Amino acid sequence: MLHGKTILEHTVERLLSHPSISEVVIAVSQEDGYFAGTSLAHHPLVTRVAGGKERCDSVLNALDYLKQQGYQDWVLVHDAARPNVSLKDICNLIDEGSRHPVGAILAAKVRDTMKRSSGNQEIEGTVDRVNLWHALTPQMFRCHELQLALQSALKNHDLVTDEASCMEIIGLSPLLVEGRADNLKVTQPEDLALAEFYLRPTTQEQL
Repeated sequence: MLHGKTILEHTVERLLSHPSISEVVIAVSQEDGYFAGTSLAHHPLVTRVAGGKERCDSVLNALDYLKQQGYQDWVLVHDAARPNVSLKDICNLIDEGSRHPVGAILAAKVRDTMKRSSGNQEIEGTVDRVNLWHALTPQMFRCHELQLALQSALKNHDLVTDEASCMEIIGLSPLLVEGRADNLKVTQPEDLALAEFYLRPTTQEQL
């Protein structure tokens, strides 16, 4: 809970405040005991589908639902744990991604010196950070193409950590759209304080 809401509620409300986003499909484990108690459970613009074993399984379940509804246009895949995504960044992603033949992802340029470690956590070398990016979300692709790429990755047991990686595996090159570095993914306990700061009502972004 942050400011009286779950992180998921903050994230979905941020997405739905964007004029180009008409529906949010959330993949949640069937054993989840929390979603039913959120404001999203009966939201008219929110659909829940079953979550899968891995990220790609969950995304595929959401895409399957959209296909059943006859939807074949662009989709944005976003991490539930990124509640501070910028609305202007989403605008840029949609604008640039829709003009690209493959699609696009939000990303932030690497700022720190990058080290490669050996197996025992000693420094093996310094990695040139030029042209290195942190992959963020949302990631934007056409529904059917992303579905096929994910199905192929699962069939071939390919390592897929985000949607862009499965597009790369089939030989496609998505566009990188630079986004704000404060598009934080809440993964560690110490991330909560920073997320709470970003989500203060006085800092909420307006288009």
